[in-house]
Amino acid sequence: MQYVIVGNSIAAVGAVEAIRRNDRDGRIVIIGSEKYHVYSRPLISYLLLGKTDENRMKYRDDNFYRDNQCDLILGRTVTGIDPGMKQTILDDGTTVSYDKLLICTGSSPFVPPVPGLGKVRNKFTFTTLDDAKALSSAVKENYKVLIVGAGLIGLKCAEGLSKKNVEITCVDLAPRVLSSILDDDGSEFIKKHLEENNIRFFLNKQVTEFEENRAFLNDNTEIGFDVLVMAVGVRPNISLLKDIGGKTGRGIIIDERCRTSIPDIYAAGDCCESIDISSGEAKVMALLPNAYMQGECAGMNMSGVDFVFDRAFPMNSIGLFGKHVMTAGTYTGEVYCETDRKNYKKLFYSNNRLNGFILIGNIGKAGIYTSLIRERTPLDTLNFELICKMPGLMAFSRKIRAEKLGGIKNEAVGA
Repeated sequence: MQYVIVGNSIAAVGAVEAIRRNDRDGRIVIIGSEKYHVYSRPLISYLLLGKTDENRMKYRDDNFYRDNQCDLILGRTVTGIDPGMKQTILDDGTTVSYDKLLICTGSSPFVPPVPGLGKVRNKFTFTTLDDAKALSSAVKENYKVLIVGAGLIGLKCAEGLSKKNVEITCVDLAPRVLSSILDDDGSEFIKKHLEENNIRFFLNKQVTEFEENRAFLNDNTEIGFDVLVMAVGVRPNISLLKDIGGKTGRGIIIDERCRTSIPDIYAAGDCCESIDISSGEAKVMALLPNAYMQGECAGMNMSGVDFVFDRAFPMNSIGLFGKHVMTAGTYTGEVYCETDRKNYKKLFYSNNRLNGFILIGNIGKAGIYTSLIRERTPLDTLNFELICKMPGLMAFSRKIRAEKLGGIKNEAVGA
C-alpha cells in the first residue's frame, strides 16, 4: 500500500500517526511545497516577537519522519492529479503513484487587486514561516507599518511587530476588529486594549489605491508607510480536487470519514469544509486541532479502519498584548453576559444546548464550555446558573462528575 500526502501540515501529522497505528509496512510519501520540518503556523507572530525560534516551532520532534518511515519530498508543489492512473504530478514533471491520497494543502493569502499595489516594493503577507522571516528582515526601527486587515492574521502580525519600535496602523473594511469571531461589544472591548498598546485603526474604511509608499482610503484619507502587510484573509487551496471534477464549495467537500467525491482521495484541514455541529451548516473551520483530528480520521480510513469525525465546530484562541481571547460555536439563542474592566464573557444557548461563547481576559474554564458544545450536553442535566457564573465540575451531577474524573459508570450513583 502506498499512501501519498500532499501538504506537510498538521493534518499530515494526524494522518501519519493514524496510518502507523494500523499499517507499519505501507509506504508513506509526504510532498510539501515548503522546505521546512512540519511547524505550528500560529507561532510565526511569536517568532517576530522573539519569544520562540524555528526549533521550538516544530510540531513534532526531529525524528518524526524517520520513526514513522516517511519519505519526504520538500520544496516541490503538486500541480495536478490523474485519478485514472492514480498519480500525482509535481511541478518538475515527475509523478508519484498512490493507492490512497490525502490532500491537506491548507489555504493561501487572499490579496485583493487594489490599483497601484504593484508599485509597492515592501509588501508582504503573513501566513508562513518564510513570510515572518522576510517581514522581520524588512522592518526597521521607526518604520511606519500599514496592515490591511484587522482580523486574526492582521492583529497577530501587529503584535509580532510591536517590539520593533514601529508605528502600526490597521485598516479594515469591517466596522470592528476581529469581525469574524467577536460581536460588537467584544470587539470594542479588545479594540480599546489594542489602542492602549499603540495600534491605530481605520475601520469601516477601504484602500482604493496605492502608490509606492502611500495608501488612499475611500474617505480621502492618506496613510504613509514604509512596509505594507496584506492580511485580508485566506482562501482554501481546492484546485487539485476541483480540476479533476471533485465536489468543492468554498472548500473541498468531505464526509464524516474525510472522503472526497473522488474514490481513494481524502482531504483534511484548512482546505476542507465540513459540518459545524453547533449550527448544522457546512463551513471551512481553519483550526489547528480540527486539522489534526481530520487528518487522523483520514489516516484511519485510508488504512482500512472505519473512523468517523463528526465533532467539528468553530473555535479560536488568540492572545493579544497579554489579553487572551477564546471563542467557540455560533452566537445564536439567548445570551448570558458578564463584563468588567478586565474581562468579558458571553454565552449563547437555546433548545437546552450551549451554542457558543466569547471569553476575553479570563479564559481559565473555557474547556468546560467547549466540552458542553462538543458533547451537545443537555443543559437541564447540570446547574446552568453555576456553569455561567462559576464553571466547574460541581455544576454537574454526581454521576457525571464521577465519569469525568474517571469513575465507574454506575446507575446507582445519585443525581
